[in-house]
Amino acid sequence: MSNADRVIKAADYKSLTFDCYGTLIDWETGILGYLQPLLQSYYANVIDEWVLTYFSELEPAAQAEGGSYAEVLSRVMQSFATRLGFTPTDDVLAGLADSIQYWPAFADSHHALRQLEQHFDLAIVSNVDTDLFAHSQQTLGVAFSHVITAGDVGVYKPDRAMFDAAAAAVEGPILHVAQSRFHDILPATELGWDTVWINRPSRGAARPVEANPTWTFDSLQAFADAIET
Repeated sequence: MSNADRVIKAADYKSLTFDCYGTLIDWETGILGYLQPLLQSYYANVIDEWVLTYFSELEPAAQAEGGSYAEVLSRVMQSFATRLGFTPTDDVLAGLADSIQYWPAFADSHHALRQLEQHFDLAIVSNVDTDLFAHSQQTLGVAFSHVITAGDVGVYKPDRAMFDAAAAAVEGPILHVAQSRFHDILPATELGWDTVWINRPSRGAARPVEANPTWTFDSLQAFADAIET
C-alpha cells in the first residue's frame, strides 16, 4: 500500500465512486471472450495481448467521435475488421456491446462492495450506457446510490465533465476507486480527489499512463479490509 503512514478512515469520506469495467467487472476476460472466438472464425489468429492493446488504442479514438457506448464499440469492432481483413455483419458489429451482459465480475467484487456499503454510499462513474450497465449491476448483485454514465453525461472519461457530474450527484467527501490510471486515477488526482488504485493484473485494455494515487491495493477486498472504522 502506498502512503502507508496514512490510514483510510471511514469517517473521512461519505461516498465511494467506482469505475466499473476493469475494477469491478473483468472486462478483459469479457472482451477476449467475445473477440477471440469471433476473430478465429474469420481466420484471424492473434494473441490476447495484441487484441487488448489494440482495443486500448481504438476505444479512446472511437469515444472522441461521440455517440453511445454501443456505437463506440461498434466502431471499435469495425476497426478490428478493417485491420484484420474481414467484413463484419451488423450482428458482429453490435455483438461486442451485447456481450457486456456476460462479462464476469471479479471474484472479490460482490463481497468487498457489500463490506464497503456498510460505511459509505456507493456510486458508479462509468464510460458506458445506462442500459448496458444494468446488466453489470445485476452481475455484481449490489445496489448503488448513484449511477453516472457517459451515456447520461455525453462525454467519456478522462474528460473532467464525468467527474464534475459525479461530484454534483453524490455527497462528499468523495474517494474515487478505479483500476485504470488513464481513465480514472490521473484525471481524478488532477482534480484534487483522493484516489484508490486497484492494481489488478492487466494485459493492456486501458492505455498505460503514469499517475500518483493516494493509495494502492492489489485487490478490492484488500482495500475493503484496510478501512479503519
